[in-house]
Amino acid sequence: MRRIVAGLGALAVIAPALLAPVAAFAGPTCTTEAKDKWMSQDAMKAKVAEMGYQKIKTFKVSGSCYEIYGYTKDNKKAEVYFNPVTGAVVKSEID
Repeated sequence: MRRIVAGLGALAVIAPALLAPVAAFAGPTCTTEAKDKWMSQDAMKAKVAEMGYQKIKTFKVSGSCYEIYGYTKDNKKAEVYFNPVTGAVVKSEID
């Protein structure tokens, strides 16, 4: 019986360490507003184009964000998260 208890104790120590990397891959929190307050996807796509992003390969809802994969006006790869209410950039990764 001791081995089972010791095994469960070890699991309690290891489990949080295994789950921590999952949180690292989660996207940012862009808004807490309800979706009926969000800009339409068409309006956001227009704003993204006005900001100079082009060749958008992916435009999607990601958690509480609009997320794009495309290119900057300087032709650099971009992954960008936007606040869907204001259109502001919340997080960007430019290569």
